[in-house]
Amino acid sequence: MSELQEQIEGPVYQNHVEGRPRGGEEGRSFHGVNPTTGCGWGRFVESGAVDIDVAVRAADRALRGPWGQLSPTRRGRLMMAWGDRIAGNAETIARLESTQNGKLIGEMLAQARVVCDWLYYFGGLADKLEGRTIPLERRSVLNYTLREPLGVVGVIVPWNSPTFLTLMSCAPALAAGNTIVLKPSEVTSASAFELVRLAEEAGFPPGVINVVTGARAAGEALVDHPMVAKICFTGSDGAGRAIAARAGARLASCTLELGGKSPNIVFEDAPVDNAVVGLLSGIFAAAGQTCIAGSRAYVHEHIYEEVMDRLVKRAKSIRLGDPLVAGTQMGPAATAAQLRKNESMVASAVSHGATLACGGQRAKVAGFEAGFFFEPTILHRIPAGNPILQDEVFGPVLAIAPFTSDDEAVALANGTRFGLAAGVWTSNFARAHTMARRLHAGTVWINTYRALAFNSPFGGYKDSGLGRVNGIESVDQFLQTKSVWCETSDEIQDPFVMKV
Repeated sequence: MSELQEQIEGPVYQNHVEGRPRGGEEGRSFHGVNPTTGCGWGRFVESGAVDIDVAVRAADRALRGPWGQLSPTRRGRLMMAWGDRIAGNAETIARLESTQNGKLIGEMLAQARVVCDWLYYFGGLADKLEGRTIPLERRSVLNYTLREPLGVVGVIVPWNSPTFLTLMSCAPALAAGNTIVLKPSEVTSASAFELVRLAEEAGFPPGVINVVTGARAAGEALVDHPMVAKICFTGSDGAGRAIAARAGARLASCTLELGGKSPNIVFEDAPVDNAVVGLLSGIFAAAGQTCIAGSRAYVHEHIYEEVMDRLVKRAKSIRLGDPLVAGTQMGPAATAAQLRKNESMVASAVSHGATLACGGQRAKVAGFEAGFFFEPTILHRIPAGNPILQDEVFGPVLAIAPFTSDDEAVALANGTRFGLAAGVWTSNFARAHTMARRLHAGTVWINTYRALAFNSPFGGYKDSGLGRVNGIESVDQFLQTKSVWCETSDEIQDPFVMKV
């Protein structure tokens, strides 16, 4: 037995299927790791194709049974009750997530407290998803539409914001009447079990939400299952491409929320104090471990040196440490693999001509010598074509460069394959709204950053994804429309009888 295995702490989890714990058919398991200490935490089922099949069939039974028989109003009320229970257990959920992904307890707690709003909003929409009556030329025919659920939805979520991203997919899917098979990241599997426990405590019938754990093979089995009507995936663009290809081979639809290389553009007339804070929080507040991280900053040449000096000074003062302690400002990378990626991408950027302004290496944190900590890093004087301006790091690494004109700022900002988000900092609102139109991004923030809401659509352009979460339009992606024709006249419509 390895030293890590000997140090494993935390509970043992089984899959949750049709309201009951269920062990894996193959008897295999894996352990999570606490990135702050580097020690093992918790043990989970390594699910195979049989385990996925059992969960999908349970979800299908719930769809055709107790969940499908509920009125939309009743479904919505259950979602709201679930939101109440999540809000009441936010601290438990946040501590599980912070222990597994190393993000600050304050951020995880804020997310766990706010996701109830997604359930209240989409629960309220559940009985307002109405069809239409179509006016036809032939008055004796009644034509109307029904909006029906797709079926079983497979939800695959990453490790950076597990509860928040789970509810962003599950809430509209459930409002539309679908059932769920949820596969959390193998890095952060624990909180999913707390969520499903609270859902069933709120009155959800067993089988409406099922949790299966595992790595890539489990995800592939879920994507490939012929009874899964739709896949919702949040993660890297490479994995999203593979999932879309596999799902498309059997004509299943996907909602994909993928990576980003989001720019913050700071004009010479920007509110500099706010902009500096926005740039710092956009990349360092979550240790860069968010798809919307503002990992590129373009600052007008007139204020470039001032902004650069202030950013470096603040970055060097960020307090690294235990994410469960309130005074900590940045926690560790979530995994050893992510820590290595941070190191290698910074080294590659420097080897391609970038200059290191601060950070750039593993951080030593007293008491957590085995933790996965990386220094807040700023790179500048970056030559065009440097990979650090194109590729997502998913770590606390900011690439900064000057610009001279609005057109140059737009060209630099749009010059990647990604298009998830962008920030614009200026006191000129005519310029701000013009930039919002010119930037190729699904979300543009003006004089703020990292703002999301349950009723505002979110998603990416280009390689940053397909479809939208949040807002009314997200529910449409979980519905299919049926057209019903009804002849109301007693007159026989015989096509072989000629009328004169």
